[in-house]
Amino acid sequence: MAEAHQAVAFQFTITPEGIDLQLSHEALRQVYLSGLRSWKKRIVRLKNNVITGVYPASPSSWLFVVIAILATMYTRSDPSMGLIAKIQEHLPASGSMSMQCQTVVSAVLFSTLLWLSLIFTMKLCLKQLLSYHRWMFEQHGNVSTTTKVWVMLVRIFSGRQPLLYSYQGSLPNLPVPAIKDTVKRYLESVRPLKSDSEFERMTNLAKEFEDSLGSRLQWYLKLKALWASNYVSDWWEEYIYLRGRGPIMVNSNYYGMDFLYVTPTPIQAARAGNTLHAVLMYRRRLNKEEIKPSRIPGTFIPLCAAQCERIFNTTRIPGEETGNVHMRTHAHTVYTPFTGTHTHTHTVIIPWAKARKEFFSSGVNKRSLDCIEKAAFFVTLDDDEQGMMGDDPAANVDRYAKSLLHGKCYDRWFDKSFSVVIFKNGKNGLNAEHSWADAPIVSHMWEYALATDSFQLGYNEEGHCKGDVNPSLPQPQRLTWDIPKQCQEQVAQCLAVAQPLADDIDFHVFAFRDFGKGSIKKIKMSPDGFIQLALQLAFYRDRGMFCLTYEASMTRLFREGRTETVRSCSSESCAFIKAFENGEDVEVCRRLIRNASEKHQMLYRLAMTGAGIDRHLFCLYVVSKYLGIESPFLKEALSEPWRLSTSQTPFQQLELFDFVNHPDYITCGGGFGPVADDGYGVSYSLIGEKIISFHVSSKHSCPDTDSHKFGTQIRKALHDLLQLMTINQSDAAGSEQNHSSKTQNKKEL
Repeated sequence: MAEAHQAVAFQFTITPEGIDLQLSHEALRQVYLSGLRSWKKRIVRLKNNVITGVYPASPSSWLFVVIAILATMYTRSDPSMGLIAKIQEHLPASGSMSMQCQTVVSAVLFSTLLWLSLIFTMKLCLKQLLSYHRWMFEQHGNVSTTTKVWVMLVRIFSGRQPLLYSYQGSLPNLPVPAIKDTVKRYLESVRPLKSDSEFERMTNLAKEFEDSLGSRLQWYLKLKALWASNYVSDWWEEYIYLRGRGPIMVNSNYYGMDFLYVTPTPIQAARAGNTLHAVLMYRRRLNKEEIKPSRIPGTFIPLCAAQCERIFNTTRIPGEETGNVHMRTHAHTVYTPFTGTHTHTHTVIIPWAKARKEFFSSGVNKRSLDCIEKAAFFVTLDDDEQGMMGDDPAANVDRYAKSLLHGKCYDRWFDKSFSVVIFKNGKNGLNAEHSWADAPIVSHMWEYALATDSFQLGYNEEGHCKGDVNPSLPQPQRLTWDIPKQCQEQVAQCLAVAQPLADDIDFHVFAFRDFGKGSIKKIKMSPDGFIQLALQLAFYRDRGMFCLTYEASMTRLFREGRTETVRSCSSESCAFIKAFENGEDVEVCRRLIRNASEKHQMLYRLAMTGAGIDRHLFCLYVVSKYLGIESPFLKEALSEPWRLSTSQTPFQQLELFDFVNHPDYITCGGGFGPVADDGYGVSYSLIGEKIISFHVSSKHSCPDTDSHKFGTQIRKALHDLLQLMTINQSDAAGSEQNHSSKTQNKKEL
């Protein structure tokens, strides 16, 4: 700890001759270097703030404007139309300067004001340009003239070599949709899930809400949208994440995996060293803002980077009513080898908040807890071996996923922004807390860490880290704790809650390698839409029904945007699945599946451009609670269970990996726990052109769910849909006969 280093650096003893100072030169050198690094960071941060602040212009453009104005004045022209003379009249120290000096100073001041005005105008123009989203709804190869002109203008106003946060001031604010549009889209989304009488009742509730309370609540949201950067994100973080009182383990946190088929080294310490080195390299690039701004894949359209600010040195602090997310600047990491019991009590929020206040608010416990909460991130040296190994590699991958999600319930620090886990056999992974950011932010960092670990840092022939040991590095400091009996009892009680929750999770992880997005694009379908339809078909075959489906989309086209829900179960998808399962004509099924895919794409685009359903309804509900007004429509709409919760983890940095020469160096993505007790959680990743990875979760306690069975249904649905879209006309009769046979078999069953 810091106190220990200071004690080593400075010691004194009192002798008869006086006070004898004993200074450690090496320790003082480390103090000096630490201070030097701190000042370098401040200078870099100041420089980046200036560059970002004037973007899309550059600081050097100020000099260009000044020279241009002075050159124009030299030709006895007045580009300021008298403003330079006015500035000259009001110079406070005009009496001590010559007339020529006054003129130059006035011209420089005018040039600076003109430069700032131009920057403001360029930012405003770029913001307006980035508010245009019609391009997203146009067909490929059929781009309008308006969009072509827009593309040209965006390129002109976007500047060059942007830093990570350069676009933040130019991103538009998230718009508030019209009440009637949100209500209409909501009713469309639930129509295939409700009977005629249920839908009529819900329609009446929606109309009553739209005609009465809705406009009042909408007024407050529009007022907030004018005042705040984002009318959703702060309430979403507080009420969805921080005010939740249940365990965040399994219910909120998620995980990311290592390479599936390769472990770069079997030596745990070496893998830990390289992994931490790679993560800290990413942290350095992040602090210098050298990471390129994220963009919509295949375009130059920037995405909000606000969530990147809290990747490191961030901790969720529990409270009895609501928690907080604290970001603290510090330079160390905390690692723990777990071979016995641990004092981690914050699996369940309320007991952890009370225990933290009672047992960890002072003394040695507070100092040790501060070290963890101020750390860049948390590291677990796990004493288990995990990964695709042994006689049953598939089952071991499932256990690997469970270990990353919840471990032994006491060997992960679930409140940290993320915890890196290094297993005994060199396999690694991470567990991430969800309130501060969404999965693409963590995934971007983890992709960099995996690629840097294996392809840049590497290992020697014995599996050890390359390079020489630095003997001047400070030794790790053991954290000490004073855990009284009452605290130990609370730990045991929390573990008694957490262990059954962890044991109840049923995981199935697999890499689907029969085909990937390359084959899907050949049939001219959206890969994401294709997979979502396969999931709908798999669920229908598994449960014999349709369900409300959650697919996470992002709203990072807007400032401080996070996520929106795509309600993937639509009337169009249900119509296709019913026709397909009932053995309808192949051409009919093809037409219906394309309608369903196009509908899904439309829903996804609406969600991305701020015209989704659920975040708007959520914020209207929050306003109603602030006003103390009950809305039967909002209460029922927001209480419907998501029995199928899905999310695509995007692969963002393909340039870091070489799937041709190193095809086994692929990560299987990550996953999360089920949202509903009787439902499934499905995370998937499109890896290269030929692989789709799936992480399926459910609960053993539900007799209607089985992750492995559902995984089998997903595989079959993928094959069936691709076969439908690739079958030639000569095989159509045979396909129709197969459909008829399936229908007859169902009737017999």
